[in-house]
Amino acid sequence: MLVGGGVALAGGLGDGDDDTASAETVTVPDAVLPDLGDATPVLASLDSAAPAPDPDALAAALAPLLRAPGLGSGVSAEVVDVETGEVLLDQDADSPAVPASTAKLLTAAAALTALDPAQTLATTVVAGSAPGEVVLVGGGDPTLSRTSPSQTYPGAPTVADLAAQVVAALPGTTVTRVVVDSSLFTGPLTAQGWGPADAPSSYAAPVTATAVDGARVSSRSQARSGQPGIDAGVALADALGAPGATVVLGEAPEGAEKLAEVRSAPIARLVEQALSMSDNVLAEALARQVALSRDLPASFEGAGEAVVGALADAGVDTSGVTLADGSGLSRLDQVPAGVLTEIVAGAADGSLQGASALLSGLPVAGYDGTLFDRGDADTAPGVVRAKTGTLLGVHALSGTAVTADGRLLAFAVIADESGSEASAEAALDGVAAALAACGCS
Repeated sequence: MLVGGGVALAGGLGDGDDDTASAETVTVPDAVLPDLGDATPVLASLDSAAPAPDPDALAAALAPLLRAPGLGSGVSAEVVDVETGEVLLDQDADSPAVPASTAKLLTAAAALTALDPAQTLATTVVAGSAPGEVVLVGGGDPTLSRTSPSQTYPGAPTVADLAAQVVAALPGTTVTRVVVDSSLFTGPLTAQGWGPADAPSSYAAPVTATAVDGARVSSRSQARSGQPGIDAGVALADALGAPGATVVLGEAPEGAEKLAEVRSAPIARLVEQALSMSDNVLAEALARQVALSRDLPASFEGAGEAVVGALADAGVDTSGVTLADGSGLSRLDQVPAGVLTEIVAGAADGSLQGASALLSGLPVAGYDGTLFDRGDADTAPGVVRAKTGTLLGVHALSGTAVTADGRLLAFAVIADESGSEASAEAALDGVAAALAACGCS
């Protein structure tokens, strides 16, 4: 853009044959910028002097909404004042319920408290046991990208970077065989409580330590793959200019020379991405990192035990919690609503140390993530931030809401005997909107 003043363009406007052509002056008018007015905040701010809601008034406002037909009869809920920790509403909040994807809040909190939020996950390539053979060793980072930059995970490492390092380490070598080592993760590739159509699907895949693009069949696809490890090996072969190379599953030779390494975005960023997009594959990978940090098997069983143990060590009351996976896709998961609010409130008030990325990863109603198209149109932007949860007959919502008075509340609603998705989500959104509209003091 040329802004203001006259700009002299000499000689460049002719046919290039006349070296004696005189310079011409072209006047560019001054740019006129539009009047943008005052900026409107995207996220609601807090008022330190805001009054706390009266529990009776809050209960009166929410009671009919929690009885909405779309939520069914199995509704548990809790609302907590973050500033004081006071429970403002308790409806069977201690009763275990199927949490669906709100279980990712547990995985996120465990990852942020048990691991260093700045930690990154390595994917390496080592020399194989024969000339022309390389081994892709998965470190549990499913965000490794076929494209540069990643189409799905900002800040993700790329296969191209790995390949460039391999070429530099093996000048003149033609790669004919790629072995994919996913031995970091153990046990079944799918969890108990997953349905037969859950993996592969558009939202889940077999859980392996090596994958590309979140185990998607291609970088721009929503469909997930049934063979994430093989796909990663094929992607490396292609990037090495060896599309005809044999790709097999196996293990790296002991003491093999490292040829290349790339590292993921920090754990805190991975947590944000897993929550915002409700990414089951990424959530399962994070849960397994928690298991590894506690010297437990990096399996579904080990991850579930590790997440619960890490939360207990962080001071969370895990009574009634049972986890068969790290994503909430399993119908065997059980989490009381009160545990969800304790985690959200702890991240908000700082008592759950290091867990602030949990809040920044929550979808903003009407703005981004899994809530981009949900929320009350009359609700101010940013006042509701919450993790969604959806399974057949199970709908949940847990996060924070800023009241009309400027008070920050943590809330959770689980309806595990709910009706249609549309009616249940509308009812949950109504509860969140009522909290945001509450002047219940």
